[in-house]
Amino acid sequence: MPKNLEVGDIVKLKKKHPCGSYDWEILRVGADFRIKCIGCERQVWLTRRDLEKRIKKIIRESDK
Repeated sequence: MPKNLEVGDIVKLKKKHPCGSYDWEILRVGADFRIKCIGCERQVWLTRRDLEKRIKKIIRESDK
């Protein structure tokens, strides 16, 4: 079942980014997601399937 992810959510991924951060902010949702690293602000596009497999937990949900 798909996870309920929205723009503004902060998620922790299973593997860390080369900058050392595990935390990412969701910038765009849909079939493809755009996420931004909290540590270095690099942006990456991932498919919904890939992102849902990589998420360890949702740290903070958006206030919408």
